[in-house]
Parts: sequence; structure tokens; C-alpha cells
Amino acid sequence: MTLSWDSTYAIAVALMEQHPHLDPADVGLNQLAQLIESLPNFDDDPGLVTERILTDIQITWFEEK
Repeated sequence: MTLSWDSTYAIAVALMEQHPHLDPADVGLNQLAQLIESLPNFDDDPGLVTERILTDIQITWFEEK
């Protein structure tokens, strides 16, 4: 499955799997964007991301963890 910026829940799950040691509350938005872009199945334009998208992903990651 290919991940894009609107794959909020799938990205949160992938982050939990790839980075189980990280606490989402300690990850800044720039670092979060880098982590997402480095996910194996991520395939979207980095220029399309917004602060709102990153915040939604971070909240979902926090809630699921």
C-alpha cells in the first residue's frame, strides 16, 4: 500500500512500527515530516504537506500509541 499525506491513520501505524522507541509528543513537525518521507511506502510530493496535515498525523500517532 502506498502512503500519501492524506493517509493519516496508515502513516501513524507505520510510524509506530518503524519507530517504536519514539514518543510522538517529543517529535517536532520538521522531524515528523522527515520521518514520514523516509517511510518505505511513502510516495507523495513533500511540497504538498501542511502544518495541519502533520499535526493531524501526530495526534493520531499519539492517540494510537
